[in-house]
Order: sequence, then structure tokens, then C-alpha cells
Amino acid sequence: MTSTPRHPHLTVLNVVALGGGHGLGRVLSALSFLRENLTGIVATTDNGGSTGRIRSQQGGIAWGDLRNCLTQIIVKPTVASALFEYRFPGNGELGGHNLGNLILKALENMQIRPLEGLNLVRDLLHVRAFLIPMSEMPVDLGAYLANRHILGEVAVDALEELPQGLFLEPAVQATPEALLAIEKANVILLGPGSFFTSIMPNLLIPALAECINQSSAKVIFIDNIGIEHSIVSHLTLADRVQWIEKAIGSQRVNGVITTPTEVAPLPEHLCVLRRDLSAEDVYYRHDRYKLSKAINDLVALIS
Repeated sequence: MTSTPRHPHLTVLNVVALGGGHGLGRVLSALSFLRENLTGIVATTDNGGSTGRIRSQQGGIAWGDLRNCLTQIIVKPTVASALFEYRFPGNGELGGHNLGNLILKALENMQIRPLEGLNLVRDLLHVRAFLIPMSEMPVDLGAYLANRHILGEVAVDALEELPQGLFLEPAVQATPEALLAIEKANVILLGPGSFFTSIMPNLLIPALAECINQSSAKVIFIDNIGIEHSIVSHLTLADRVQWIEKAIGSQRVNGVITTPTEVAPLPEHLCVLRRDLSAEDVYYRHDRYKLSKAINDLVALIS
């Protein structure tokens, strides 16, 4: 009986994945064997949980999704990674805070550039892939509704009606290294993850969106396995592709990875791969090996 290989042979040299939180972390862990040829660009609009408390009291950028991605890349946990992910128990002032968030915030308070602080922690955790915040300036996600607008990622996630559009407040600059990574990429991955609050924030920075538009890389949208428990569930897969292409350019998405049960019509310019990618332990999470193979197979089909 032959054992399952750890990863397929990827012909891709440079992969950039954009998103936030658990979804992006899963992609990065699936492709971590690419090492320095893998870059994650992470949304920094979170204002909930430990991250939100730190931001409301201390200001600064949102560190939670960056911390989450760092620890997910480490497939084999270490003492250092467990310490970085430690969450204080109880209901006191420290209760619910994640130590990794506090460490990253401490580095920021020491006037260390956010990207340099991340690189220090990457070295500590022996993470070879690069992680870059979409912006190094504090920013919040907002949504335009029919007769008003709301501000804050938590509020956007709790919407009971579809927004007419999303925006960032204030308008911020992209991290320069994020633009350089996109320029060098052969493949750009969007998703999986919360559509409005993890995938779209990156694309609301004009320079990032324009850089993707001008890139020669293949752009692939990775659909969620499970249905989002938010207003996003009212959007079809075609609707979500339309939202993305409104930001990065018409027909700029080259391919989609989705589930076998997703049979609704999609735009003709898309190369679609329908495959069961569920992990054995949690059905709505992508299996790392299956996901990396699906990415490789779809890239070959697009090429």
C-alpha cells in the first residue's frame, strides 16, 4: 500500500494568497512546502474579539488574522507556536486575550514597523513563507446600505441586508512589499474565507486591486465548502465572482475551485474545477493535500 504524498508537484514558482483568518491560514498551511515562494497578504480590518479590544484601547492595526495565519502555517506545533497562540482564561482584564496579539502589539508600540515585527515572529516560529499586512495603517471596513452606511467589520458581518458596496475608512496605502509580491506572482489565490470581511477588504485598496489587474498571474477564487452563516449566503457563486471582478477588473478571475454540488451557471471565461476537498475531521475545512493538488490541477487547465 503506497502512502499519500505530502504534496503534489507544483509547477508554480511564486504564489500569492489574499484573505484573512482561518481560510487564508488553511491555504497557506496547504502550500507551506513552497516556503519562500509563498506569500500571504492578510486583511487588517478585524475589530472583534481580542483584536478589537486591543484596537479600542491601544489603537493600531488588526493583528488577529496575521497571528492566525502564522500559527496555521505550522502544521507540526511547537512550544513556541503554542505559546504564541495561548489565550488567557477568565473574565478579567487579560481574559480572552491572545498572547500572540499582545506580542505583535507590543512590537508595534515599540515603533517597530508592522512588517518587521511580523518577520521577527516568523523567525521565532521558523516560518519560511512570507506574511504581509494589506496595509500597515489602522483601517476599518464599512458597508453602504440603501439609506445609510455602517462602519466596523463586526457590524458588516452581522448585516441582515445585502450591502450596495463596501469601503475602507480611512483610505489607506497598500504595504509596498505586497505590491512587489503580486508583481512577481505566477498564481494569485483569493479565498476561501468570509467573503465580505476576509476576501474583499484586500481588494478595496486601489493599488492592490490595480496590481492584480495588471499582473500576468493566473487568478483563482477558492470557494468555501460550507455556506456562510451571514448575509453572504444570499449571493450565488457567480455573484461573488462579480463582486471580485468589480474590484479587480472585468473577466480578471481565470478559474474557480468549488464543490461538486455547485452546479449553477458561471461566466464562460472561468475555468471551473468541481471537487470534493473536505477534510476527514471537519467537513467544512479544506483538506490540505487535496487543496494543494486542486490548485495545481486548475493551474494546469488554465495554462
